[in-house]
Amino acid sequence: MKKHILNSVFLLISSCIFSQDIPKVSSGKIERIADFKSEFVTSRNIDVWLPNNYSDSKKYSVLYMHDGQMLYDAETTWNKQSWEVDEVLSSLIKDNRIDDVIVVGIWNGATTRHMDYFPQKPFESLTQIQQDSIYNANRSNGQNVFNGKVNSDNYLKFIVKELKPLIDKKYSVHRDKKHTFIAGSSMGGLISIYAICEYPNVFGGAACLSTHWPGIFTVENNPIPAAFYTYLKTNLPNPKNHRIYFDYGTATLDAMYEPLQLKVDEIMKAKGYNSLNWSTNKFEGEDHSEKAWQKRLHIPLEFLLGKFL
Repeated sequence: MKKHILNSVFLLISSCIFSQDIPKVSSGKIERIADFKSEFVTSRNIDVWLPNNYSDSKKYSVLYMHDGQMLYDAETTWNKQSWEVDEVLSSLIKDNRIDDVIVVGIWNGATTRHMDYFPQKPFESLTQIQQDSIYNANRSNGQNVFNGKVNSDNYLKFIVKELKPLIDKKYSVHRDKKHTFIAGSSMGGLISIYAICEYPNVFGGAACLSTHWPGIFTVENNPIPAAFYTYLKTNLPNPKNHRIYFDYGTATLDAMYEPLQLKVDEIMKAKGYNSLNWSTNKFEGEDHSEKAWQKRLHIPLEFLLGKFL
């Protein structure tokens, strides 16, 4: 893989510079909870998207999404790409293909992103030598992958114990796991599968796009994927009342993922998952970018929220 391509990917992961303006949306509206203070993680913005004709007279499902500054309005993002969540969801809602839903976009912590999103229990299952080696890992541009200790257990506490209670109180939403979902891409995919495993009574579904199973940026002599496999074998939630979506492309960073995802798929089968509650999709030629995720976002949204399940 060419170095200049990876460097552009790493710009996203380091989350260098983002506009503080509220993103413009083509439908619905965004309400910002600015600089949300937490006991567990660094403060960050929360952008809540409400669909057209949002009303307190009905109840909505809730979709929590990571990397919230990349979800809307490409003019505000570092790479001029976004998920265009408002457009995708509005189209699905208009066509009556999914349940009514609001989106809680959680901004990443910039320099804390990798620490917040890296699943903590699999990491802590590694030997001290392995952990030290991972902490010393570098990106292709020479920067450290981690800027501190893995903090994902606290990141999930922030979502479950601080953010969700506020959302449940402020908005007209269902509070049960059947109507509560979590989604993200790359490291956001990792923390999404970790969230549904750690809090199966909170989240009923997870969408994990381009899941970054290597954890760092090499697969050679990398103990991380095996640690994730072991964790999933023990901690995957009950398939009878949970839905999980995975996918991957074949270009740029996504080119690393297929053999790792196939091993995860075998674990899903062994744990009783089938086409009713689990989906893994391969997108030939698609790369590791918001543009790619935007093109296929409707697929996991229908899988998790669809009215025709």
